[in-house]
Amino acid sequence: MGQNLVIVESPAKMRTIKKFLGSSYTVAASMGHVRDLPKSKMGIDVEHDFEPQYIAIRGKGELISSLRKEVKKADKIYLATDPDREGEAISWHLMTALGLNDAKDKKVYRITFNEITKNAVKNAIKSPREINQDLVDAQQARRIMDRLVGYMISPVLWKKIRKGLSAGRVQSATLNIICKREEEIAAFVPVEYFTIEGTIKHGQKSIKAAYYGENGKKTELRDKELAESIVKEVKSSGVTVTEVRQSERLRNAPLPFTTSTMQQEAARTLSMAPQKTMRIAQKLYEGVDVEGHGSIGLITYLRTDSVRISDEAFEAAKAFVSSRYGKDYVSYARPAGKNSQNVQDAHEAIRPTYIDITPTELKEQLGRDEFRLYKMIWERYVASRMTPARYDTVNVRMQSGSHTFTAAGSKLKFDGFLSVYRASEEEEEKQDLSFMKEGQSLGFDKLEAIRHQTEPPAHYTEASIVKKMEEDGIGRPSTYAPTITTLTSRRYISKEKRNLFVTELGTAVNDLMRGSFPSIVDEQFTANMEYMLDSVAEGKLEWRSLIRNFYPDLKEAVDEAEANLSRVKVADQVTDVICEKCGRNMVIKYGPHGKFLACPGFPECRNTKPFVEKIGLKCPRCGKDIVVRRSKKGRIFYACEDPECEYVSFIRPKGDKNGVAIEKKLANKEES
Repeated sequence: MGQNLVIVESPAKMRTIKKFLGSSYTVAASMGHVRDLPKSKMGIDVEHDFEPQYIAIRGKGELISSLRKEVKKADKIYLATDPDREGEAISWHLMTALGLNDAKDKKVYRITFNEITKNAVKNAIKSPREINQDLVDAQQARRIMDRLVGYMISPVLWKKIRKGLSAGRVQSATLNIICKREEEIAAFVPVEYFTIEGTIKHGQKSIKAAYYGENGKKTELRDKELAESIVKEVKSSGVTVTEVRQSERLRNAPLPFTTSTMQQEAARTLSMAPQKTMRIAQKLYEGVDVEGHGSIGLITYLRTDSVRISDEAFEAAKAFVSSRYGKDYVSYARPAGKNSQNVQDAHEAIRPTYIDITPTELKEQLGRDEFRLYKMIWERYVASRMTPARYDTVNVRMQSGSHTFTAAGSKLKFDGFLSVYRASEEEEEKQDLSFMKEGQSLGFDKLEAIRHQTEPPAHYTEASIVKKMEEDGIGRPSTYAPTITTLTSRRYISKEKRNLFVTELGTAVNDLMRGSFPSIVDEQFTANMEYMLDSVAEGKLEWRSLIRNFYPDLKEAVDEAEANLSRVKVADQVTDVICEKCGRNMVIKYGPHGKFLACPGFPECRNTKPFVEKIGLKCPRCGKDIVVRRSKKGRIFYACEDPECEYVSFIRPKGDKNGVAIEKKLANKEES
């Protein structure tokens, strides 16, 4: 019997798949891409119809040699890289790097699986296919387009602003969205308005009611005197119940996760950055060691914008919910998301591969973050396969002369999916209105006019910018997290608590991009490009045609910017640290290893020193500032700014009312 070789992308996936296959199969890992465009130059031959000049990635020579040896031993080679465009391109590059295009004595197949389970892997091997060249071409078009944008515009930023900056097709459009939100916030003018709210007591019961409007129409109160006059009038006369409307309200189960919604929910409920979410999800997908199972993949493929689930998963979920929660909890409807031209239905939603492996069973076997993310995915999926929650609701209208007040209450009648998943539960008005009858006269125990101001738009968070990118069709599931990471690492944006803020550097870069490359930062243009790339993937558009139409306008804009743009000065952030050599206030600079302090008197004064980030708390031992430090292994810890002081904490300290850190657990400073 001939030997079979299966090539996957990662060692974790390799270990998981090995146990599903017999001794006639060897499983090897490519460790991601093996060929790419060179970093030292553009790597695209514009004169010869944008021919890409791929080379073996530096450091991959030994790996490629090892894979070639395995290829020689095998009769059949199965390319089992990830089931997306990037995975398709990796398989295509492997064909060239391993000499498989000319191997007449070898049979080469492409296989994909959405989950790493025994059935999925076995079924994939039973139904192999050829490499999908349309998917490869879509990835090539994206890669070449992004290379053209990055390698042609970035040098303009270096010349006009500062070295080390970058532009990108998705990155620059996303930065522009964040900048526009900042501008909206800066331009916002608050408007004062009032609401009238009160409580009505009836025996031992007390309910909340709010002013609705006058003469049956909803009325906004912009005038303080008017609001207070209504309060005075109603307090003296009371209200009469004119309508009591009882009904049942359904709250539908959530849809299973897509990449975007998983990132949003993880950021919102787990305080987990998108990049970290994807890193942990990748581990759960590729395989973790579970007692009694060995290495198994716990979730399906993590890069998807579809909420579809397979027939097998659909039936398994029905059986699980019925046995665990009862037949009344089983949903027989398939999940149906919003129809959009941007949705690619190649993959299922993100779900557990084995629904019967509950989070509780894995709590002691997974790391803290792995457990929390798996629990979130498992609960969301199980909830998505359950019936809606049902509420009995009561809505009451009350009248005082021409003024209408309303009150609302609800009572959970059947918990449905809420028995599993309550992470996104809305606040329900749970007050009991059962005593209220039409014609009843009531008086307010308390009634007041409350002053408010309209609020500016909220700053984007990592969760909300991912949602915006998805809604506008900017990027794809695989690019959301890397885009945010790039903007942060380039210091175009900063994160404070959960909010994203544009830095001065980010504003300068965006202003230049808006002025000279408006199409690159335009959301609609970027979304249209994604649509065109999808057309390439579907075989409807030839990839070179897309690049031919894109390149001339880009080249013209770059030439124009280089010739006519003036240099932009970005002010350095001034600190209160005094240069001991010349007395100036030192400024924050950025180097290859992060922030450092430098004297603004350069080149006359070349003094520099490490940047120390203070956290606003005083040392409980000596009273000096506590600062953030990093150990030799990269672990963040908190210590007194005085190197002689022994205070250290590996947990961010909290302060007392005097701003002094509360000392809980001491650590030996030598450990750091």
